[in-house]
Amino acid sequence: MNKNKVLLITGGTGSFGNAVLDRFLDTDIKEIRIFSRDEKKQEDMRRKYNNNKIKFYIGDVRDYRSCLNVTRGVDYIFHAAALKQVPSCEFHPMEAVKTNVIGTENLLEAAIQNGVKKVVCLSTDKAAYPVNAMGISKAMMEKVMIAKSRNLSDDQTMICGTRYGNVMASRGSVIPLFIDQINAGKEITITDPLMTRFMMTLEDAVDLVLYAFENGQNGDLFVQKAPAATVDVLAQAILGLMDKPQHPVKVIGTRHGEKLFETLLSREEMVSAIDHGDYFQVPPDFRDLNYSKYVEEGESKISDTIDYNSHNTERLDIEGMKLLLKKLEYFK
Repeated sequence: MNKNKVLLITGGTGSFGNAVLDRFLDTDIKEIRIFSRDEKKQEDMRRKYNNNKIKFYIGDVRDYRSCLNVTRGVDYIFHAAALKQVPSCEFHPMEAVKTNVIGTENLLEAAIQNGVKKVVCLSTDKAAYPVNAMGISKAMMEKVMIAKSRNLSDDQTMICGTRYGNVMASRGSVIPLFIDQINAGKEITITDPLMTRFMMTLEDAVDLVLYAFENGQNGDLFVQKAPAATVDVLAQAILGLMDKPQHPVKVIGTRHGEKLFETLLSREEMVSAIDHGDYFQVPPDFRDLNYSKYVEEGESKISDTIDYNSHNTERLDIEGMKLLLKKLEYFK
């Protein structure tokens, strides 16, 4: 499947990009392109892997011309470039729009123009019932993805998406923060002990994207069923693994733009979701602008289902959280 193929990873210097490289480098894929605007991280990556299969492209998804350039000759794209920090997007919402929404439009249009075969766009649980600028921009990114795929036939570019929760120990996540605080002898700062979050490893995130890549049709959205834990359970599990059970913990309160729990699929999406065991697939609504189809033809009752969120999924206890944490390089 991968022989003589070219894969492009936008935002490829991030945690996801490194995990994909680890998965693909030993296959028969011809070339992997890393597209990002950070030359320092590209240089670090170049030195780390030292592999001729990897080609580095400086550019920005905000610039259509650089998207057009990097997608020439590409077969597949994993679109991971994004502004994803909740606080920075709250303070600079238009920057989130430029990268997450307009950047996605640029990339997808370039992919279509250059005949890319498959594109998987990476989204987040914060796009479901969004309450912050980052989630809103990602929700709009998903709408752009569906709109772009609406008029494409099966023999043209296939565009689908994935949505996942917290990727444990990824750049900017809470696990490295907790570990740094413990090692520095500082108290752990948690927002709300009862706050829950989905827990996924980087390998889970790559598995989800590959599942979408192999099974997706235009406009589909995929999520992986994942366990969740409270922030308190996560903190206590980390302290247990680091043999620091008496380390002080301080509750600082919920930060602006945060939710008590995250939702991977809304109630409205669950109505049409297809259960594949470990994954949910949400087909797109491809009704056209014939408004009678919206007014006169309904769907199944949304009162018959519930959303899929981090409060009602499998809930990990401290020992279960420890087992999941042990899969991370941090704790091996």
